[in-house]
Amino acid sequence: MSTGSSSCSYRLWGVAGEDFDQPALDQLMAACGLPVAAGAALMPDAHVGYGLPIGGVLATRNAVIPYAVGVDIACRMKLSVLDLPASMLEKKHTRDQLAGAIEDQTSFGIGAEFPRRREHAVMDMDWDVSPVTRRFKDKAWSQLGTSGSGNHFVEFGTLTVLPGAPRGIDQRSEGGSHARFDLEPGTYLALLSHSGSRGTGAAVCKHYSDVAMGKRRGLPDKQRYLAWLDMDSQEGREYWDAMNLMGEYAAANHACIHRAVLKHLGAKTLADVENHHNFAWKETHEIKNADGSVTREEVIVHRKGATPAGAGVLGVIPGTMAHPGYVVVGKGSAESLCSSSHGAGRVMSRTKAREKFRFGSVRGTLREQGITLLSAGADEAPGAYKDIERVMSQQRDLVEAIARFDPAIVKMAPEGEQAED
Repeated sequence: MSTGSSSCSYRLWGVAGEDFDQPALDQLMAACGLPVAAGAALMPDAHVGYGLPIGGVLATRNAVIPYAVGVDIACRMKLSVLDLPASMLEKKHTRDQLAGAIEDQTSFGIGAEFPRRREHAVMDMDWDVSPVTRRFKDKAWSQLGTSGSGNHFVEFGTLTVLPGAPRGIDQRSEGGSHARFDLEPGTYLALLSHSGSRGTGAAVCKHYSDVAMGKRRGLPDKQRYLAWLDMDSQEGREYWDAMNLMGEYAAANHACIHRAVLKHLGAKTLADVENHHNFAWKETHEIKNADGSVTREEVIVHRKGATPAGAGVLGVIPGTMAHPGYVVVGKGSAESLCSSSHGAGRVMSRTKAREKFRFGSVRGTLREQGITLLSAGADEAPGAYKDIERVMSQQRDLVEAIARFDPAIVKMAPEGEQAED
């Protein structure tokens, strides 16, 4: 870990050149050079993105940056622990039942939608907060409960609650979702999903990014995708309201997926955890100023591929289709702006992964590990990602792992789908 200074202070979790490359660090430094920047951090799963790197955290004063939130607004994780035995994964006929539930009740791909629309209260909310959400409401409803492409997935696996894990954690997460974790140490059957706000979220990002770039034409090329909107401007308020609506919508997507899969199996939920990792929040933090003084301020904290990790806050940090993920509790690190990684992080681009890996061999390798891969692209091969155990070891001061999720049945967008994450 190291500390640096620019227009704002920042902290790095991990080692430059080992955990993340120089281009990702350069992107963080460019963000720190913005006149609205107040503080920043880089997580150990970081890699290059548009504007802010994936794994980047940026606090700004009275400004929101659409590309620092990301194209897939409110991309999030949701884990449900089922009241069915984990031994279902050990027998072929019951394992086939679980795989069938995923195949029947989920839909993947850029244009994925259901013939019969799914119902959720999110569609009764005010979609007139922005001309974009108004225009895309019908499309959003048709895609409600779908998972898109890229690194989005739905998985069954075993959740091992670690000895000494805290009991009785009960909290409200973003999107109005209720998180409840009160489990004895042991092994459980769990459903894990990863997806966001689909095509509507992407349309919101594009529209307001274009608006922001139009207002900040004087920015140098390295900061072009960091164009911001003032929070007290009409466009800034519109984006903020649209972003929050996309948070509700992304949470609804996961709720629909889990509700449908569990209903198909006749199962109930014992515990659940969920969190955004592409979002911006109004939070109060201690900000280190250029003169060395520290002030406590309300700032806009952008977490692009980063998980909220306030003291006692639950979160899910996935690994890969072949490696474990973790349920974590945040430690409230002020220097990280109460953040942690959002996963293992890519070690190579999608293009390089497609050149290096073949889907057939990936499926065969996973089968040898006892993992059923229903569908995926070679660009999501486990080897395209960093070592999740190293990532977790680099952020022990940010989160505590309380449970481990090991994937057993995995479904992603099929080979050939364009990534939208």
